[in-house]
This record gives sequence, C-alpha cells and structure tokens, in this order.
Amino acid sequence: MQQSVQALMAYLSRSVSPYHGIKETLRILEEEGFTPLPLNGDWALAPGGKYSVDCRGTMAVAFTVGQRFLPEDGFRIAANHMDWPCFYIKPAPEQVAAGCLKLSVEPYGGLIHNTWMDRPLSCAGMVTLKGEKAMEPERRLFDFGKPLFTIPNLAIHMNREVNKGVALDPAKDLLPLCATVEEEFNKDGFFVKKVAQAMGVNPEDILSFDLVLYNAEAPQLIGFEEELLSAPRLDNLTSAFACLAGITGPQRQAGVNIAAFFDHEEIGSQTKTGADSDTLTFITEKIACALGLSRAGYLNALLSGFLLSCDVAHALHPNKMEMYDSGVCALLNKGVTLKLNYSQKYATDAVGVGVVEGLCKQRGIPYQRFMNKAGSPGGGTLGKFAASSLSMRSADIGVPILAMHSARELMGAKDQQSMNDLVSAFFSEE
Repeated sequence: MQQSVQALMAYLSRSVSPYHGIKETLRILEEEGFTPLPLNGDWALAPGGKYSVDCRGTMAVAFTVGQRFLPEDGFRIAANHMDWPCFYIKPAPEQVAAGCLKLSVEPYGGLIHNTWMDRPLSCAGMVTLKGEKAMEPERRLFDFGKPLFTIPNLAIHMNREVNKGVALDPAKDLLPLCATVEEEFNKDGFFVKKVAQAMGVNPEDILSFDLVLYNAEAPQLIGFEEELLSAPRLDNLTSAFACLAGITGPQRQAGVNIAAFFDHEEIGSQTKTGADSDTLTFITEKIACALGLSRAGYLNALLSGFLLSCDVAHALHPNKMEMYDSGVCALLNKGVTLKLNYSQKYATDAVGVGVVEGLCKQRGIPYQRFMNKAGSPGGGTLGKFAASSLSMRSADIGVPILAMHSARELMGAKDQQSMNDLVSAFFSEE
C-alpha cells in the first residue's frame, strides 16, 4: 500500500495542469518502453508492441498489442480524465484595487468556491509563442512552480453571517491577489511580462496561454496511522495513475489493451479531447487498420470489447450520513468502488457488475458498491459518452473520496492499491 500511495503522491505533485499531467504520463510511458506515435501520421504496429499517442497536449492514449489480434479478442479500454475543477486565468487579467494587484479568472467545472480561499496558489499550463509559421505556433509548457497567489476571505468582523454560508461571486470575490502596487503602477501587460520573464522569452513573443490556478499545497498522508491521503486533484488523477499502472503491467496475450487519458470531463466531455468526441474512435480504427483488420473486423472488435470507465466515487461522509443510501455506500479504505445508476449517469449494467465483481473475487481485490440516494441525481462520468460512441459493454469504477471538487480532497490510502489491482487484472485476464 505504502509504495503505491507514495508513487501517486509524486504523480499528483507533478501534474499541476492537464498539460503537465499528460507530460508526466507520457514520460512514464516512455520509461516503460512505449513507442510514441504521431496522432496524424501512419502507424507501423507489431505483435507484442507498446505504443503511446499525444493527442493535442491534454489527452493521451497508450495501448499494447497482443501476440494476436482477432475481432473476437476485442479492445479492452480503461478510460479516465485529467482535468479537475479550478480557475483559468483570463487574457489581460490585471485589476488594481486598494493598492493590490489581482487577476481576472474564469471558474472551470463544478468547484467548491470557498475551499480555494486563503490557500497558497500557483499557476501552470501551456503558452503559445510565435513560430516560423503563423499556422504552427510554438507550444511550451509553463509552471511558476511556487506559490504566488491567494484569494483572501473577508474577516468575520465584516460579515457576521459568514458561518451560515455566503455566496461568492467569481467576478468579484474570487480574484487572486499577487502583488501590492504603488499609485503610479502600470498594470497593462504585467502578468504576461512575469510569464515571459520566468520562461526566458520576450513578452511580445507570447501569443496566448491556457493557464490554470492550482493548489500549491503538497499531498500529505494524515491520520494516526497515516491511513488517509489529503491532496489536491485526487479527482481524477487517482484513476489516471491506476490506468498507468495497468497498461504498464502484465498484459493479456491476445487483443489490444488501451488506456485513454481524456480532458474536459468536468465541463461535459464535448470537445476534441473529451470522451464525447471521435478521437478515441479514430485511434481504435487506426490500430485496426495497422494490424490488417477489415472494416467489418474492426467493428466486430469494438462490439467484442469492454470499457472500464475510471473516475472517483463518493465515500460515505461521517458527518452527513443522511445524504447517502446506507445499503449501497462506499467507505474509505474498504476497496475500489463499483458505481451504479439505472438512469445511466454511470455506464454500468448487470453484465458490467458481473465482470468487475468476477475479477475482484478471482484476484482477491477488495471492492464495494455505490448508488446515489433516491431523489439525489448525483453527477455523471465520461463512461456513458465513450461507451455510447464505441458501443461497448462497460462499467464505472473509482476510488471513494470525500470533499469531491474541493481544492483539497480526501481518500483512504489503501484504496489506490485496490484500484491499481483492478485495472491491472482487467488488462491481464485472458
């Protein structure tokens, strides 16, 4: 358990933006012997091969080819997402008030606003620079790498009702502070100049950026026995890490295994790098073509396949137990969670339950089930989009966590190992 959770903590610390998460994922894959392939190029694949594809910087796909690939062997896909609720920094973001410089931001996804207050924050992401061709700007990853921002609360003396709950306006109350300034201060271009200085480029060479604020606090094991992990970005880098562990471990001898690392799940998945796109469909078809399958053979391989949708689950909250269905709830440190919803917010049906429970029982992997309380709609996952597009059998699984969508979330430290073990079993079972 300790080894898997320590490795997860290192992965969380390096994955400070979706771009950095994909970079770290591809780095690990390269270390494990995966051959990079161009998204828009020709592929030469071989039995027993291991390959990775960088899909526009915030999505990646890794796959292994068995010693044979017949349509009935099918595709096995474990999919996750690399994004999380946060704030994006707007262009020309500088505002000055009360002798302070603050930045305009746009909320991304369903974040819990007040959890971002009074924390050390930094920012990271991707910057585009002038290239030799206008149609091909240079893309460069960037991270300030240290706390520079904070969003201060209003003192209770100024708002005596604060502990009764206060609505926060993102355009007013959630602007991060980053400097104190004098009256003659010229704010125009200040942020871009700081980015350029840190990157070692000229400010006029920066065309644009996708930069997110991130919680700069380190992951931390807590509890008397260090049995809990408190960390940013558990949703959903716990699943990404499990998919990495699975695809780099032992593989079945027949068929193709795929780990898909999507973006934009937190805003609906309907983007070119989201699960509700044709990108993964194109990639599976390119694999089939490179391995000599006919169009009918490719479709049969899809229909013979299985999708494991990997996203965190809701753990039973000890202070809010009335919000849960006591008969179908998940506890911290009791194993990977199988998620069910008959309205198909989760892509699990009876066949999916049977597959996951069969693997867990066969391999001795602790598992549990979760369903939302009746009348509580809950959230959804990328599974329903990917399974619908690929027309595959499917199941939704994840590590149970508390404080989902907070700036800092909480999980049982033992549960990462059971998640890793299940994805590994999925890819290795003949």
